[in-house]
Amino acid sequence: MREGMNVVALTGGVASGKSTVLKMFMRLGAFGIDCDVLSREALRPCTSAWWSVVKAFGKDILRRDLEIDRPKLREIVFSDEEKRRTLERIVHPEVRRMLKERLNAIKTLTEATEERGVLVVVDVPLLFELGMQSEFERVIVVYASEAVRLRRLLQRGFSREIAMKIMRAQMPLEEKAKQADFVIYNEDSKEETEKEVRKIFEILAKEKD
Repeated sequence: MREGMNVVALTGGVASGKSTVLKMFMRLGAFGIDCDVLSREALRPCTSAWWSVVKAFGKDILRRDLEIDRPKLREIVFSDEEKRRTLERIVHPEVRRMLKERLNAIKTLTEATEERGVLVVVDVPLLFELGMQSEFERVIVVYASEAVRLRRLLQRGFSREIAMKIMRAQMPLEEKAKQADFVIYNEDSKEETEKEVRKIFEILAKEKD
């Protein structure tokens, strides 16, 4: 994806633990980019994407500070597939643009310091759904069973109905795992997950050293 850098994708299913795994890679020395964070940045009040969402869904999705009421918007889009696709058509191009900017910034910074073996891990929740897997050197899938992920979503305050709709809207995690270069099983202890992350980090860090 970028000459001189090993840019790999990290994906999985909702509540599989992608953000936790990304932080583990970053602690080991990888650069990290979280596309969920980019999507939130894309919808900051008064950005062009924010205005497009307000036009598409109405001002009732806004809080009094003009921030989008994410639980309210989530309930709307996961109850109506066409509305979900409308939101994706607004947000995804902006996230891609911001991702490109971040990658260019990492490249500029590391070239300036002559850093070698640069590893960039990009958390892309809908990697396979968007057909983006070919844009990365390697693909890592974070796996957790549906029962575990449902429990985590319920603990976060999601209703069972919305949690199931979100999971059903994504490609089955078993299918994603089949297409991955590496699979990290994130159902046991944090220490076990960290061991798996470290093994993969050591392999990837050497690939462009």
